[in-house]
Amino acid sequence: MNTKINILQRFKWWVKNHKKLAVIISIILVAIIAAGAATALYFYQKPANKSSVATTEPAKSAEPAPKYYSLLTGNEVKDQAATTQAVTGIMIENSPDARPQSGLKDSGVVFEAIAEGGITRFLALYQQEKPQLVGPVRSVRMYYVDWVAAFNASVAHIGGSAAALAEVRNGNYRDIDQFFNAGSYWRATDRAAPHNVYTNFERLDALNVQKGYTNSQFTGFTRKDSTKADTVAASSIAVTMSSPLYNSSYVYDAATNLYMRSQAGAPHLDREAGQIAPRVVIVMEVPQSRVMEDGYREQINTIGSGKATIFQDGTVQQVTWTKKSRADQITFTDADGKDTPLARGQTWITAVPAGSGGVTWQ
Repeated sequence: MNTKINILQRFKWWVKNHKKLAVIISIILVAIIAAGAATALYFYQKPANKSSVATTEPAKSAEPAPKYYSLLTGNEVKDQAATTQAVTGIMIENSPDARPQSGLKDSGVVFEAIAEGGITRFLALYQQEKPQLVGPVRSVRMYYVDWVAAFNASVAHIGGSAAALAEVRNGNYRDIDQFFNAGSYWRATDRAAPHNVYTNFERLDALNVQKGYTNSQFTGFTRKDSTKADTVAASSIAVTMSSPLYNSSYVYDAATNLYMRSQAGAPHLDREAGQIAPRVVIVMEVPQSRVMEDGYREQINTIGSGKATIFQDGTVQQVTWTKKSRADQITFTDADGKDTPLARGQTWITAVPAGSGGVTWQ
């Protein structure tokens, strides 16, 4: 005990007689202690090796949702199943007594050609589009069968020419003729026969399901996103078919990028949906002859190739159409033989007789 007191007394005496030195030593000791504490803290927090470092990965951006497109129109659809949805073709009359028609405005692709005596008729194809009323429905011709074959589609009609019926009833087609499926059609009372047969997709879809026609596998037209031209090459189009009652015209609407259709000198109206306005208009020249086939006089050669003019996005493109066989899809190629993509949306294809029909624009 006395030894401890003696040491303490000596320490006090030393500090008292060496004040400056004591202060310096104190500062040094405090610095050493602080440095030691900082070093200990650093090594305590630092992981032993890099493999034990818990890194935070940067958040990955979400993958864009896949997009799906209709094979018929090129329009975006909700899912993969919609791309193979069943296609239905319907023969629609175009005599003056059949106007205005129903369901044409909401179709995906329309083929227009002369059926008999200069009177035109439409093959309207539907996939995602389901108008509530379609008609008047009329008979089919062989060349419409040629066109519908490439779409793996059902074909709704009321009879037809002998050649067309022999082909469409041979077991290789999805024939939903009114003659054998009367419950899927009806006659309206506000029009005289034979211009008064109508149908709708509630009935046609049920008929297709009953027959097992639940999807369609086919090659559609090559499609592209619309890009309006800086300079409009065709603001108005005139199509010559046979006579003023059946000739058609279009006015390009730059605001909507659509072609407003008229025929017989007046807007061509869908009775329920208003003026028909396709996104793409195609006029193709086809060899056409007059033949006597049980009263049906027109014969169009759809297999082969010929001249065509495409109107879309305010532009004009002169191309070649080609159809290699009945089952093959029509293609449209430019002067270099390259495929010409069509804008997404309703496509209206008019087949004019080579030599007597044609198209002009300005």
